[in-house]
Amino acid sequence: MDKELLSSATAVRDAVKEELTLYLAQQRDYLTSIASELTPVCDALEDYLLEGGKRLRPLFAYAGFMAAGSVPSKTEIRAMASLELLQACALIHDDLMDGSDTRRGKPAIHRHFENLHRQGSMAGLAEQFGEAAAVLLGDLALVWSDHMLHNSGLSHDALTAALRIHDEMRIELMAGQYLDVREAGEREHSVERSLRIARYKSGKYTIERPLHLGAVMARPSASEHSELLNVLSAYGLPLGEAFQLRDDLLGIFGDPQTTGKPAGDDLREGKRTVLMAMTLEKAQGAAREELVKNLGNPALSSEKIESLRTLITETGAVADVEKLIDRLGEESRAAANSSAIHPDARPFLLALAETAIRRSH
Repeated sequence: MDKELLSSATAVRDAVKEELTLYLAQQRDYLTSIASELTPVCDALEDYLLEGGKRLRPLFAYAGFMAAGSVPSKTEIRAMASLELLQACALIHDDLMDGSDTRRGKPAIHRHFENLHRQGSMAGLAEQFGEAAAVLLGDLALVWSDHMLHNSGLSHDALTAALRIHDEMRIELMAGQYLDVREAGEREHSVERSLRIARYKSGKYTIERPLHLGAVMARPSASEHSELLNVLSAYGLPLGEAFQLRDDLLGIFGDPQTTGKPAGDDLREGKRTVLMAMTLEKAQGAAREELVKNLGNPALSSEKIESLRTLITETGAVADVEKLIDRLGEESRAAANSSAIHPDARPFLLALAETAIRRSH
């Protein structure tokens, strides 16, 4: 990303953080007026939302607005910032369902509240308290995402159009999350099923729907079958899948110092990713037995993780996933150059695509 585009993306991120900071301060005042015991809830969600995150969803909403030929005002950025609250809900619940210990180098929310329970010498089971708190904080983030969008100040027409996309996006996200949970119970890995999960659990709500959301804020009359939204889908869907495939690679081969997650964590959790489905399709004999035996073992040592990484690479699956990412990226870039996209938006869309595909965390 060149300096000018990097500066633009940084400015959007800063504006989103500013809106989130103001909103969370208002919610802190309200929650702590109910009971001082809610202070740790405010602290945890503020830390979660303000101290990390790539702000990709607001960035793609911003790009969708630009693609329609307009530049967002503070009001629209406030509406786009609500997507960070939806993301918080998804991540908090995802970490709980996966049993993950960390997120962005810090304890996952359920572990954080488990620790608070122990530190306060509270009665009952610390683990159960942490799990319950994570369910409720995730739900609260979901409610806040609605509340922030509804109270953003969008015009009636823009809000009505945005809500249509917003509702569809949340339905797709929950469908993808359930399919991901169900996939863990399947006896055999499937590339096709894993790709579908990647599309619905991550790709659509990370990229395609935020693009649509921004576009209809700028152009409320745009229908779901308009040329602009169709082109944004042609750009966003392959990019969303490439984004998730990169995530799959980072979940096994990423640097913990960069990802904020332990090395090879997806192997310990036994995640049914496209990468693992491709690996098991290719692996044979003793290599396949070794992989099947160790996937999902939370006690895997660093040495065993490294051994499994070598096996995965030797099957050729990593190279195949990289080729698939490249092909999907080409599809996305071709769509970004469509005449339906406002010329001013194209460099930003192309730069975001590169960021999503080539990222290291």
